[in-house]
Amino acid sequence: MVIAIVFALGFGKLSRRAANAVTASRLGFAALAVACLVIALLSPLDRLADDSFTAHMVQHMVLVMLAAPALLLADPFPAVLWALPESWRRRLRRRLTRESTAGRLWAIATAMLLTWPLYTAVLWLWHLPAAYDAALAHRWLHDFEHVSFFAAAVLFWSPVIRPAPRFRPAAPPALRIAYLLLAAFQTAALGLVLTLAPTTLYRSYRALDDQASGGIVMWALGGLIDMLAVLLVLYRSFGPGARRVPRDRILYSP
Repeated sequence: MVIAIVFALGFGKLSRRAANAVTASRLGFAALAVACLVIALLSPLDRLADDSFTAHMVQHMVLVMLAAPALLLADPFPAVLWALPESWRRRLRRRLTRESTAGRLWAIATAMLLTWPLYTAVLWLWHLPAAYDAALAHRWLHDFEHVSFFAAAVLFWSPVIRPAPRFRPAAPPALRIAYLLLAAFQTAALGLVLTLAPTTLYRSYRALDDQASGGIVMWALGGLIDMLAVLLVLYRSFGPGARRVPRDRILYSP
């Protein structure tokens, strides 16, 4: 996979640049992100999702609740930067700054006031019966559904995890916790709608118990990961090393 190759090249160059630039945790999260993408999109789970609503919900949760945050926790931008040829890296470094157009657009795209409603809208709209059945009927639309889920999840998790490049000031811990709790509530609400629906909502799946199980997967797994994220925010904000300022110069210097 392209992502795995980029990580290997970028982390390899970074580790030669500075021994402590690539930590075990970053490597672990990178491996987890790649593994989750493989499981969700390339494993038998993808084929099983065509016949099982529960499997389809597992696939979606792996994408938005595991692969996306794991990718951001690996802090992938430095790896991408160092995987590029030196001339490209220098050019990108000059053009991607806080004051540049790209930097300003990224700052806007990762604002909580935008990422939360966007993530919620993508999640709910794709689970409308017409959109869901259309995605299952057309492979290209199904692929686009997965891309939109993953992209919306990356944007959603960005203000919480704050990987590089950091073009926005960190939100207060209380705001990040409220943000995660609101996301957990809307995910749980959608899961309960699916679980408690008196009839099947989608033409592609006719088993009501399968639909109910898929709803349980959504609110249970989604809620669990959101609560773990809340605990991580608390630990990072008030635990040991909370006052430590990240030193990223080595990651971006040409």
